[in-house]
Amino acid sequence: MPVETRSIRDRSAVGRFPSVTLGLGEDSEENKEEPEEDDAKKEHPCRSWLRKVCPCCCPKQDDDIAIILDPGIDEDEKDEEPPTGDNELDELLLKVLSVDLMKSKSGVNRTEHHTDLYQSDDFIIRRGETFQMWITLSRPFSPDTDKLHLELKTGPVPTVSKGTHVIIPLVEDLEDGRWEAAVVTQDDKKIKLSVNSPPTAVIGRYELTVETDCASGQAVSVHDPANDIYMLFNPWCEGDSVFMDSEEERQEYVLNDIGQIYYGTENQIGVRTWSYGQFDDGILDACLFVLEKSGTPPSGWGDPVNVVRVISAMINSPDDLGVVEGNWSGNYPAGNSPTIWSGSVEILKEYHKNNGSPVKYGQCWVFAGVFTTVLRCLGFPSRTVTNFSSAHDTDVSLTTDVYLDENLEPIEHLNGDSIWNFHVWNDCWMSRPDLPAGNGGWQAVDATPQETSQGTFRCGPASLTAVRNGQVFLKHDTPFVFAEVNSDKIYWQRNIDGTFSQIFSEKKSVGHLISTKAVGTDERRDITDLYKHPEGSVAERIAVETACSYGSKAEAYSPPTAQDVSVEVTMDGEGPRMGKDADLTITLRNSSSEKRSLSLHSQVAVMYYTGVHKSTVRKDQTDLDLEPNEVRILEWAMAYKDYKDQLVDQAALMLTLSGRVKETQQVLATQFSFRLRTPDLSITPIGKAVVGEKMAVEISFTNPLPQVLKAVIFHVEGLGLLTAHKIHYGDIGSQASVSLTEELVPSLAGPKKLMASLDCKQLTQVHGVTNITVEEKSNSAW
Repeated sequence: MPVETRSIRDRSAVGRFPSVTLGLGEDSEENKEEPEEDDAKKEHPCRSWLRKVCPCCCPKQDDDIAIILDPGIDEDEKDEEPPTGDNELDELLLKVLSVDLMKSKSGVNRTEHHTDLYQSDDFIIRRGETFQMWITLSRPFSPDTDKLHLELKTGPVPTVSKGTHVIIPLVEDLEDGRWEAAVVTQDDKKIKLSVNSPPTAVIGRYELTVETDCASGQAVSVHDPANDIYMLFNPWCEGDSVFMDSEEERQEYVLNDIGQIYYGTENQIGVRTWSYGQFDDGILDACLFVLEKSGTPPSGWGDPVNVVRVISAMINSPDDLGVVEGNWSGNYPAGNSPTIWSGSVEILKEYHKNNGSPVKYGQCWVFAGVFTTVLRCLGFPSRTVTNFSSAHDTDVSLTTDVYLDENLEPIEHLNGDSIWNFHVWNDCWMSRPDLPAGNGGWQAVDATPQETSQGTFRCGPASLTAVRNGQVFLKHDTPFVFAEVNSDKIYWQRNIDGTFSQIFSEKKSVGHLISTKAVGTDERRDITDLYKHPEGSVAERIAVETACSYGSKAEAYSPPTAQDVSVEVTMDGEGPRMGKDADLTITLRNSSSEKRSLSLHSQVAVMYYTGVHKSTVRKDQTDLDLEPNEVRILEWAMAYKDYKDQLVDQAALMLTLSGRVKETQQVLATQFSFRLRTPDLSITPIGKAVVGEKMAVEISFTNPLPQVLKAVIFHVEGLGLLTAHKIHYGDIGSQASVSLTEELVPSLAGPKKLMASLDCKQLTQVHGVTNITVEEKSNSAW
């Protein structure tokens, strides 16, 4: 007989859910003991299946709940048996049986990602590149009915919004710059995926799982630590902030595991070989342990600026029990003398093995050597740098100050500044989108605990360009690095009233023979010119005075008596064209009623679009006299031959002007960025555009350069007109005009756009577009 149930509306004791009572009344004994028919106990097949798939969401309920959840079930349906059992259901699920990340050091993943040198069987890749993997499933994968995605998790609390929990969808076609996967091969139950990662991905160790979804339910693979993915920075990827375009320099600054560190004095330079050992087994794990030990959130580990600041702090030990404990006392009873170390491997492995107990002891070259190892291991182009006669500024004066009493005797307690015989730190390479254009490239970073930065012993990254030009207002720690390489040594004498007066200054006593190992050889390379203008030059003096105007002793330098001369750079129309001379206009104005004399220095540099300086292509100096209230127009030009061999993508250039007015000591400085315009492609439709009917377009182009364009590729696409594809054209002669015809069959009616672009090594950013109105096909009868 059917089960008799009470209306929920009649049950005053029932709470929000029928099976929950509020204790206001009890069911009658009659109802409790009433026998139930076997038919009434049977579950609906759908409910039975749902409970088997997810018992937590659909527990077995009493009959009156079943009636409420499944209204309208008739007796015939209740008599049906469930269609499948547990074993049959499992067979229908799409399960992951195994994952093969193709981790072999000689395999395609490791070699293409330049990680084949790591002496580890872990899966080590670089961000911004595609990698391959095989997945073996419990049955063949059906794209029409099955779904699959990958999940990567890193850090203690993986979060999707912070990039530490990554869900990688399966797509038909991969696009650069995003997490995506696509099936490239299917072999019965095995599928091969090609997986993209963005060039901004968080670095570190990711746990990998695979989730499948089909009509029979979902399944998630079990995490296997052997399939953890180690993600590194990628100096081979143009989208990565650490991209370096010279393969020779990448081989030196990323892949070379042996280096030279210089020491001594500028007149007696010594050199020692240092084993960086960044590929040694266990070093990558030790480097990631250093990051984890910092306690910083992994969500910030995709930003090179943030990562180098974290590492800079973690290499030394005062704040956070970092890798190396410094000791300059000459007594080392509880550890090793700093001079005994010959490489970083032993130090990093000892730190990791002892769970973060600082290794004893180190001095500046030890901190720098270990820093280089960690940076190169994680994918940063980096080098170890030695500065001879290196200043240590303690009061942010941007000067090295010596205090004397009335009798010219040193006042020891005031003389905190010092000049080291030598000091060793690091350069690392990255773009700096957080700074004005032109400040990317080499950045100074220092792990030796000298002064704190934002409360922690660390230093950098400070742009070498900013240091060179005295732009100490740009982060991070640029004032300190500037003082190390280019501060003036100023002598102060105490007066009878207790005040101090400047009595003498040395302008060439700091920052000599800044040295690093040369690319590809063991020779010493002098890179002083990257840190400072030639000693005593007008540009160098301008940099010093610019910097010191932001320091705590700005009064040490006489301010200009007037600032009545201005300089401005302009260009005509849309600016210079590629292949032609670049012409700009410099306007100088003397707004005073007196004559002004000045020396104007100009420098033009090739820039990456990211703001990284590539090379200086020309320098000039001009001496000028401006009459009272005179406006002087100077025509500035640069011949094509001066820049043609230096240009990079985007053809960006920067003109820097600086000078000093003789009469007032006013400093003039300005920068003007411009690019060389490239020609457009001309696209001309041929014939009428009708849906389903063949038509053609003619693409025309004239090479603006007096040189051959090699291996030219045209790329053509248009929604509703034709799918995107490449045309490998070949070479185009010097200043030659070419045209090609492309046939297409429109598939959609209405206004459309056809786009084309040209690319080759010698010329980029060439493109064109045309509007095409497509008509519907006529259906008129004969």
